[in-house]
Amino acid sequence: MSEVNHDARQAKHIPEATAGDTATAEAGSPIEGLGAARSRGDGRVKVIGEARYAIEHQPENPLYGVVLQSTVASGRISRLSAEKALQADGVLAVYTHLNPLKINKPTAIADGGAAQSTYTPIQDDVIIHNGQNIGIVIAETFEQATWAASLVEIEYETTPARVFATDEGVEAKPMSAQDIDLGDAATAMHSAEVRINQRYTTPREYNMPMEPHACIAHWHEGQITVWEPSQWVAGAQVEIAEWLGIETEKVRIISPYVGGGFGSKPVPYTHVALASVASRALNRPVKVSLTRPQTFTGLGGRPATSQQLELGASRDGKIEAIIQRSFSETSLIDVFAENCSKVTARMYAVSNVSAQHQVRLINTVTPGWMRAPGENPSAFGLEVAMDELAYALDIDPLELRLRNWADKDYQLDLPWSTRRLKEAYQKGAEAFGWDKRIMTPRSMREGRELIGWGMASGTYPVNRLPAEAKIILTPQGRFVVQCAGADIGTGTYTILAQTAADHLGVDSETIEVELGDTALPRAGVAGGSQLAGNLTAAVNDTAKKMRERLLALASELPASPLSGLPVSQFTLQDGAIQHSGGSGLSLAQLATLAPADSLSVKGGTFPDDMPQSERDKIVRNLNDMSRPEAFSAHSWSAQFVEVRVDEDFGTIRVKRMVAALDSGRLYNPKLARSQWIGGMIMGVGQALMEEGIVDPRNGRVINNNLADYLVPVNGDIPSITTINVGEPDFEATTMGGKAVGELGIVGVAAAISNAVFHATGKRVRDLPITLDKII
Repeated sequence: MSEVNHDARQAKHIPEATAGDTATAEAGSPIEGLGAARSRGDGRVKVIGEARYAIEHQPENPLYGVVLQSTVASGRISRLSAEKALQADGVLAVYTHLNPLKINKPTAIADGGAAQSTYTPIQDDVIIHNGQNIGIVIAETFEQATWAASLVEIEYETTPARVFATDEGVEAKPMSAQDIDLGDAATAMHSAEVRINQRYTTPREYNMPMEPHACIAHWHEGQITVWEPSQWVAGAQVEIAEWLGIETEKVRIISPYVGGGFGSKPVPYTHVALASVASRALNRPVKVSLTRPQTFTGLGGRPATSQQLELGASRDGKIEAIIQRSFSETSLIDVFAENCSKVTARMYAVSNVSAQHQVRLINTVTPGWMRAPGENPSAFGLEVAMDELAYALDIDPLELRLRNWADKDYQLDLPWSTRRLKEAYQKGAEAFGWDKRIMTPRSMREGRELIGWGMASGTYPVNRLPAEAKIILTPQGRFVVQCAGADIGTGTYTILAQTAADHLGVDSETIEVELGDTALPRAGVAGGSQLAGNLTAAVNDTAKKMRERLLALASELPASPLSGLPVSQFTLQDGAIQHSGGSGLSLAQLATLAPADSLSVKGGTFPDDMPQSERDKIVRNLNDMSRPEAFSAHSWSAQFVEVRVDEDFGTIRVKRMVAALDSGRLYNPKLARSQWIGGMIMGVGQALMEEGIVDPRNGRVINNNLADYLVPVNGDIPSITTINVGEPDFEATTMGGKAVGELGIVGVAAAISNAVFHATGKRVRDLPITLDKII
């Protein structure tokens, strides 16, 4: 479900933010600049239905495409007949390996490209996973294409499939570049007084945005425009250009709104390739929308993971060693690693750590990103293991974490930029009432309900990438901010208007923001919880330059009433330039006096002397993301959860959730809270509901719909309290903010698991925690 719906659906259960969620801007400020808790600027158009998503664009004379998918996991297509489909009303073409259109193999992200999967459909008859996109039917209407797709006859010659990562004969590839080797973990573990050694697993999980994956491709005179819900329009531009074998500049991506992504929409998938080549072949726009079941295999969600985790400690609770061996599943053709050691050596002060991760190649679609990839499963294993160690030592779980406080990043041997995790522990515990917890499992109850209190820590790193922006003063005296970055429902439209307002002296609600188009100034991916920091820095620079430009024009233009007066005596506020002596010039008047080309300003965070080609390369390449060099910069959280477990039936209800979080400076506290609680709600789903069920006979995802793949609804979500303990961190980012969107989910599943153990005395290490695992 979308970021909007994830939060809005829960509104009646979620109280107002606590006193810790305070704005940095003055209360009641007419500008409502950065730090003010103003409502979403795009909220109204979405509520009244004026927001147009990609598939809602209405091109002239469109065609409709329906994707064909395989029904076996391994083998080849032995027979395919499209004769009946081609004879159906309205059908123009059926493209398969027997009637192919050329699609070039794209460059993988790891190799400097923008492809999450390098699979190219309709180029051969090979089947590597169930639900593989193997063709497309094109017709005049969607209904005609859907009916014709059902008429295509396909037979297969199957070969044995490796459906699960634990199947016999599965190839394993070590991810040695991600190994951690600190100190001498084996020796330290051998001498540790107390050891725990357990296996923790997470199943396949799926992003489930409310907006399905859908696009419109329009080839026209050697160029193509694609309306595509995208978290990264620059990356989509690169991949589509590679598929088609044309110059990148001949591809335009338009993505003004995204109805949820959660990591599933950073790149276009192969249905977009099919739509694009079909549009070129037929010289008409082509609309393609995946059905909900097709989204389970037309692209990948979070892969299943497994980690064997051993902790060794002294009797007084000092962790002396951690040894971890983990794996995640990937496809036969691409390496995607859900690295389970992302937080292993970073959360606590441990000098001896050995961690190794491998990927296992099976018959599945290439997995992809899902909120906090890596950090999420890594924290689940570590934070449940910490709870187990606490019980082995008979030390309160919060106290154990404090005894192992990391005063620096032991993995990188760097100081923290800021780390207000102790404050998060303190404020979260106070708000939750942790001091009233009785440690013994099954010791707290109300009637037939067992009460469990659990907690866990969370973290997410700060990522950075340069960006550009443009600000225009219109003839009406209003400002327009432009940037190619996407708003995936997180509030980018709003915070960029707020950033500009601080320097331009106008109400941020009067500033128009245009996003999600490769024709606009450069920006990178809305992923890795970085876009807010990247774009506010770019707009901040641009707004400063626009302010300087306007003040200079007011002084330099001969027809200006302020002509010849010193700029130092001007102020820019309330839509006018005022002189300290009392005279003034409205921005609308200035716009009529100044040449049009002087009323737009471009700025950003690229080095001034960087060539345009280098700037393109950076925003089109995820490998150029950076982090501070002299500091380790991360966001931090402490999650506290109360569950109630019915003693007779084993049903689990989450009763309360309290989170204290350090995301640095909050650019908009209302929107930050929305993102935090969205992540927490997803964490409830991960802990108690979400699991892709795969048929071992043929690799088919059985619960490939929103009726059977369970996600939280209103009745599943309790009261949620969020507490902001952050402070501006200018070592982390230019504007002082840190990761928000992905922080909220990290540690939630572990906290719930720990609470279930406290309630029942039964330790569940394999997600999701279903009643059959505790009765």
